[in-house]
Amino acid sequence: MNKIYFEEPRFKLYNANCLNILKNIKENSVDMIFADPPYFLSSGSFTCQNGKMVSVKKGNWDLSNGTKKNFLFHFNWIKTCKRVLKPGGSIWISGTYHSIFQCGFALQGAGFHILNDISWFKPNASPNLSCRFFTASHETLIWARKEKKAKHTFNYDLMKNGDWPEDQIKKPGLQMRSVWSINTPKVVEKKFGKHPTQKPLDLLKRIVLASTNKGDLVLDPFTGSSTTGLAAYMFGRKFIGIDIEKQYLDLSIKRFKELEENNK
Repeated sequence: MNKIYFEEPRFKLYNANCLNILKNIKENSVDMIFADPPYFLSSGSFTCQNGKMVSVKKGNWDLSNGTKKNFLFHFNWIKTCKRVLKPGGSIWISGTYHSIFQCGFALQGAGFHILNDISWFKPNASPNLSCRFFTASHETLIWARKEKKAKHTFNYDLMKNGDWPEDQIKKPGLQMRSVWSINTPKVVEKKFGKHPTQKPLDLLKRIVLASTNKGDLVLDPFTGSSTTGLAAYMFGRKFIGIDIEKQYLDLSIKRFKELEENNK
């Protein structure tokens, strides 16, 4: 098995291709997976970031290999994730239209049972520079269970009656709906550096609290700067994160150590 890159109680990181790690994790041992796989967006085009025009190339890991190969990539990692999930375990996948439909089809092909699709609305989304399209202001999250007849974790009361001040749409005491209004990551979340597709801590807190219980094992096969891991650790869950890029694992470690220090 690949050598552990970083380990503390309830927090473990691997520097490897996720398929190599997943095949060695015990079958039916993981309670929840959050995955933010490559969107295969990187090209010669540009986008707007902090009011500036920047290249959309995030790294070689985000370069497209063509529609068929991209789909096979998604199907392979999703199928491999299914083996390690408990029967009632669930998976969350985040993506834009460039990838999320392939992921949804792959989930169904692998035998998952889709529970919800969530529209994560970004009130502070960047403008569209070309002025030829609608401004992209949301990402889609798919939530699916490993087995259709199994019972999954859903902390309904907390979602309905919890305090969610970051969300302009959620009304107190009413059921949480499938549109979530959450800003992109705060400046403080990028103080040690940033991952090009970094997710806000508020988003992952909600996902972790909605679909896991204290002591559960959460896994992220494309962990990046490990926002998933921070949210899991904050609420008493165990975490395994995997990434092929050491620079983002080093960023994960800095973020984790700050969180641990602040909790002393």
